[in-house]
Amino acid sequence: MRFFVDTHYVLWAAINSARMDSWARNLISDLNNEILISAACIYEISLKVRLGKLPEAVEFESDLIVNIQDRLGYTLVPLEPEAMMRAARFEATHADPFDRMIAAHAIQYNLPVLSADPRFDAFGVRRLKKTKRRGL
Repeated sequence: MRFFVDTHYVLWAAINSARMDSWARNLISDLNNEILISAACIYEISLKVRLGKLPEAVEFESDLIVNIQDRLGYTLVPLEPEAMMRAARFEATHADPFDRMIAAHAIQYNLPVLSADPRFDAFGVRRLKKTKRRGL
């Protein structure tokens, strides 16, 4: 399966955070899956580290691109003009520019996004999330 990953999952994977549910950990650790990272995540992580909002990610951010590609094994996807335009044109009221760019990338590639943030749903993307199991 191919899918985009929201920034918080990149960080949770990098620091082995207990905040990541086991189903999501299994999904991103499955070597059969191709995990795509929007270049918007690079900007978001670097900006938040610089602003002191992610002290736990300072070491990871110090060699961010290598860490994402080589250490985590994720594929970076550059921001194309079409995705940027789509992100700007979303009618959704969710104003986070990073989420908008990640959602635009997911739509451009027709792929789902792994995100714990339900605000992604406003963009019309398919969001990978834990599904409730029904009893027999």
